[in-house]
Amino acid sequence: MPGKFEIKRAKDGQYYFNLLAGNGEIILTSEMYKAKASAKNGIESVKKNCILEERYEKKEAKNRKPFFVLKARNHEVIGRSEQYESTRARDNGVASVRTNAPTARVDDLTKK
Repeated sequence: MPGKFEIKRAKDGQYYFNLLAGNGEIILTSEMYKAKASAKNGIESVKKNCILEERYEKKEAKNRKPFFVLKARNHEVIGRSEQYESTRARDNGVASVRTNAPTARVDDLTKK
């Protein structure tokens, strides 16, 4: 099963999206957006930028767990991963975004 984006609405009314792998696991979560159109633009930005290795910034959280952020051409963060148990798992997460995002469909869950 291919990956997909899900657009959701937070309790404060803002919009965000998750990129899910084919197995249903969340592999990337966006920043918050005031407008749904902005969230949709964020998804398009993920699709464009995810194929470029230099757009990924591999980091370590305060608890020393690895994670990554995906940045747009202007260096703004488009999405963030979960925290992983190892750098290898983080790198697999990057590979999963690169594989799933370009052709992922978009499900708007705010309409339900």
